[in-house]
Amino acid sequence: MQLSKLSLGIIGVGVAGLVAGAYFIGAKQTEKAPEVKQISAGPLKPGAAAPGNHPPMPNQQAGMPDQQGKVQTDPNAKFTHFRVGNRNVKAILMDGTVAWVGTSGGVVRYDTKTDEYRLFDVRNGLLSNGIFSINKIDGKIMVGTYGGGMSLYDQEQDKWENFNIPDGLGDAFVYGVLKMTNGDVWVATWSGANRIRGGNLKDRSKWDLYTVENTKGGLPNDWVYGLAEGKNGEVWMATEGGLARFKDGKWDNWNHAKGLGAPYEKVKNDIKFTSDPAKQSVHHAKQKEEMGLQDINVAYNPNYIVSMVVDDKGTVWAGTWGGGLSSFDGKNWQHYTVTDGLPGNHVFMLHRDQKGTLWIGTNDGLARRDGDKFSVLTTTNGLFSNTVFSMASGDDGSKWVGSYGGVAHLKAPQERWPCASPVF
Repeated sequence: MQLSKLSLGIIGVGVAGLVAGAYFIGAKQTEKAPEVKQISAGPLKPGAAAPGNHPPMPNQQAGMPDQQGKVQTDPNAKFTHFRVGNRNVKAILMDGTVAWVGTSGGVVRYDTKTDEYRLFDVRNGLLSNGIFSINKIDGKIMVGTYGGGMSLYDQEQDKWENFNIPDGLGDAFVYGVLKMTNGDVWVATWSGANRIRGGNLKDRSKWDLYTVENTKGGLPNDWVYGLAEGKNGEVWMATEGGLARFKDGKWDNWNHAKGLGAPYEKVKNDIKFTSDPAKQSVHHAKQKEEMGLQDINVAYNPNYIVSMVVDDKGTVWAGTWGGGLSSFDGKNWQHYTVTDGLPGNHVFMLHRDQKGTLWIGTNDGLARRDGDKFSVLTTTNGLFSNTVFSMASGDDGSKWVGSYGGVAHLKAPQERWPCASPVF
């Protein structure tokens, strides 16, 4: 079922490239990205270098676009395009009428009322151009970066403050940040999960780090890819080795053997990618062996949770790498795959809007959960790309969808979108 009744617009900016963790799915851009002014970037700042066992750093020295300007429309374009070139949009935050767009070339602040934009990168405060997450914490913009730690932006002072390993951060690769209702701040990193008690980022004594080793396996894998607060104040963690729950000092975890991810027999005919990370990485080869997947040479790892949300009932929704979408109510697991109506079995993004509707970004389109069915939106309907990595909802009910190459603006049903194409 296609979302034919929803009008669609697309917006984009030419900025700079990164691989999502150890995995990457390439996608062809639907149209050529605009030319951008090339500016030489400065040297990488201290703290941004990656240890040898990390994925490669994005090229900080690559030519980079203008840092600010104003959108101009192209009346000949069918849709409105907010372009990022051959790069991924890994995070989007809607803050009133301002869209914060996290790309592999920095953070774009786009004012939807004035069409003015500003690009933040290594030239004006960040330690890395690769952005994985964007949150608003205590009135400030918090971004998790790819190799540059965690950066906090004070809009009033127009200043970035950076937190990295010397400050207590478990790793310079930060995949998510969560502010709990009790005031604690949790950080998902490549090397475990940080908890900053009371959210006091500047007090080193308040920083804790949880790893597989010091939790005695309670945290199933050190690569923590996502965080969510549960209905009863617990912390849920999406890792490359399964789902973890931390509550009152106690750890629980679930992996494929305990119900996470659809079985291979259910998804094998719908996996389109033959790239096998185990052939490129000892880390992933060992993981496949532990799961008994040595003979499987396609992109399938049901233990790897790429995206996660918790709904109002306390149900955890986990998007996996090739194992489709899983839900867990604390006792029972359910699986949803292409055979159930999802457009793809690689679930990169999960988003709940103001009405509680679940949106699922996959390798082959965007889905909206309607009861036990899914409505699907693809490039046929106006998405910039079918590979969907991020999403945010505006106060007006509109949706902003980040993908490879650009951002799609899905207007509320009662609104209309002009046939114009802002380009930078």
